[in-house]
Amino acid sequence: MNESKRLSVAILIFPGVEELDFVGPWEVFTMARQIGAPLDAFTVGWPATEITCAKGLKVTADHTLSQAPHADIVLIPGGKGTRPLAENDEFNAAIRTYLAAATWQTSVCTGAALLARAGFLEGRRATTNRHALDFLRTHAPHTYILDERYVHDGSVVTSAGVSAGIDMSLWLVGHLFGEDTARTTQTYMEYFPEPPYGKDS
Repeated sequence: MNESKRLSVAILIFPGVEELDFVGPWEVFTMARQIGAPLDAFTVGWPATEITCAKGLKVTADHTLSQAPHADIVLIPGGKGTRPLAENDEFNAAIRTYLAAATWQTSVCTGAALLARAGFLEGRRATTNRHALDFLRTHAPHTYILDERYVHDGSVVTSAGVSAGIDMSLWLVGHLFGEDTARTTQTYMEYFPEPPYGKDS
């Protein structure tokens, strides 16, 4: 499916967010924009714009959640900060409304639990970090949880942990703007993983 209108991506960040969970997708979406995809990205902070991430990186969001503009795609990353947010009624009410206005609801890692708390994983297939499958099951008892790199089910796309968000974002770019755009984005990023320690080594 190709989209001709300009689309916007909101990436949520919060205290304890895992850095690569949101920086990886940010790189994909902004690189796609750089090569011509009609796509804009911005960050949304909770509860404020000044955020300290899981590994200590300090970043400033473009908007707070209460003041964020409409987004066609909302991405919720994971990290240790998802644990308290999953129990935060004020946050869950606010993000539920924001997600409902979007066309696409996406997550990386344990961000899937926040999608579940907002009601977007009921009866759907989803995934998360393989070390957090039980955590997701706790918050998504009516979800078919798969141990896969990324999972697309309707308007929802979830991915496994950390670097898997890059794969999911590349898939979404390809789905929205065509495979050539996604492949060019991947090439410009030089994202062809050949780690020194392979999965099975």
